[in-house]
Amino acid sequence: MTEGEFFAAITGHDSDLPRAVAALRASGQPFCLIGGLAVNNYTEPVVTLDADFAVAASVGLVFALKQQGFEVEEFPHSINARLPGSQLRLQITVNSRYADFPSRAIEGVVFGIPMPVACLEDVLRGKLWAFSDAEWRTSKRAKDRADIIRLCEDHPNLIPRIPAKVIPEIDAMR
Repeated sequence: MTEGEFFAAITGHDSDLPRAVAALRASGQPFCLIGGLAVNNYTEPVVTLDADFAVAASVGLVFALKQQGFEVEEFPHSINARLPGSQLRLQITVNSRYADFPSRAIEGVVFGIPMPVACLEDVLRGKLWAFSDAEWRTSKRAKDRADIIRLCEDHPNLIPRIPAKVIPEIDAMR
């Protein structure tokens, strides 16, 4: 079983993530993968049903997603989309805080699909922002914490970027 076949078995659809990437490319806007799937580009893969992307601008994106068959919801700082029949949830961040991420992205491969992935330092930065958000659900913050630990275990050069006393397991690695 390939990585792509495995991911399709989890999401229930064989082309959800490739179609999302195709829509993002078709929009013509710089973009990159962020969040848990981006962590997978730098560490042992962990399954998640969320695919988070950052875009430099959202012009043309809703149209491109709808052209690929996605159902789309627009919010002030994000576009959420889901392909009927798929469990994969797309969240496309249009928050200015992430606007520079695509310019520093690298070409990566996640579950067999080539796409721009936020650089390692930006993946960590985004995870730290999410972990520090007091309004974030406890379970989401726990996942972000685990992702930060995974990144630091595999990339010890990131440890100095973690504020002291924020995550005891990281402090133990210092």
